[in-house]
Amino acid sequence: MKSYKLVKQRKDGSLGSLFVDASRKLPIGEWMEAINHRPRKLKERKGWHCLTSPHAPHLGTRGRVWVEVECEDFTIMQRPEIQGGVWLLANRMRIIKAL
Repeated sequence: MKSYKLVKQRKDGSLGSLFVDASRKLPIGEWMEAINHRPRKLKERKGWHCLTSPHAPHLGTRGRVWVEVECEDFTIMQRPEIQGGVWLLANRMRIIKAL
C-alpha cells in the first residue's frame, strides 16, 4: 500500500529514522524489515510508522523530508488528527522517492 513517512535528511543526503534506530541509513528502493526496538521514552509500537497522507502537524519539518513508501504486512492504528490520523504499522517497507 502506498503511504508516507517523515524521515531525517542528513547533510550527506542519506535518509534516517527520526527517533528510534536513528543511526540506521534508509536506502531508497530496497525492502526493509521492521526491527522491534524498546525505546526508553517512547511507547513501544513495532513496525515502520507510516501515514496515509504526508501530514503530521505534531512533527516539525526542519532537516526532514517526506518520502513516499510502499508498505506490506501492516496493521492500522487510529491516532488523533494532530498526529496524522491513520497510521500504518508495517512489518515491511520500501522508500519509493522523496517528495
